[in-house]
Amino acid sequence: MTQPATVVKAAAAGCATGKYQKQVEWWLHKLGGFGKTTVDGKQSAADCAAIKKFQKRYGIQPAQGLAGPTTYDVAGRLGRSNVAACKAKKSGITFCVNLTEQTAWIMKNGKRYTNPTVVRTGMKNYRTPAGTYKINKRAIKEWSDPYEVWLPYWQRFKGGMGFHQTTTYIHDKWRGSHGCVNLLPQDAKTYWSTGKIGMTVKTFGRRPGT
Repeated sequence: MTQPATVVKAAAAGCATGKYQKQVEWWLHKLGGFGKTTVDGKQSAADCAAIKKFQKRYGIQPAQGLAGPTTYDVAGRLGRSNVAACKAKKSGITFCVNLTEQTAWIMKNGKRYTNPTVVRTGMKNYRTPAGTYKINKRAIKEWSDPYEVWLPYWQRFKGGMGFHQTTTYIHDKWRGSHGCVNLLPQDAKTYWSTGKIGMTVKTFGRRPGT
């Protein structure tokens, strides 16, 4: 019995076609750095490889190349993040957090130092406020007394709020922090290696639902 054409195409491409195939192709083409994508809504081997690479970079599970809602959401948030909107200092390092898009990046001497990445900030009733702050405490691993959990790559910037590696799956939209900026492991290490006491942190916008 001959298989339906759609099944054959999916097998040839290496992964199935997701609901947001064309949109994800477009965003990955705009973002660059993940491989060539053809914006036609049709899964190809190249598209599949690019989507998998993107999913692995941003901790999207499973990383099987399917252009589902999480991949579409993350790609859009990153693509909409305008690094200049942070209004970083003209000299030195500025850690930028776009609360609206739930993304963050680092600026050096007023120019992009790292590309935007995904973060998770404070949930309802624990909203991470917009403002300008300074890193005032750092620890490779900090124990949180209120929540009884270790916070890897801790960099505090306001009260009990700081950057640290996420302790749960960062893409669960119903989750939120208690004001901290949660980072993927790879990004937490980058921010830790870049950060020093006294460096500027700028948060702007507002997380939807808070």
